[in-house]
Amino acid sequence: MSLHSTKGFLGLCAWLYPFTAAAVAINLFLLFLMLQALGVPAMPPMVAVIVSIPLGIPATWAAARWVRSLIDEAERRPGKTRDTP
Repeated sequence: MSLHSTKGFLGLCAWLYPFTAAAVAINLFLLFLMLQALGVPAMPPMVAVIVSIPLGIPATWAAARWVRSLIDEAERRPGKTRDTP
């Protein structure tokens, strides 16, 4: 199954989602810890996890596109660039 197919891309997204959602949760939590210097209350870790569930979807899409571009680059023949046929 190729990553260029919709099924392959969605499979990649399914594998990446837990990791990207966790990264979003950690970043949200740390952002609100830093915002305490400006008087914003800290976000509890469980709230960060809950908020990261929907925010993890666009992050997963972006990560899957990035991974797919890395795979495409690795599969290109040596010496062949994007601009040359």
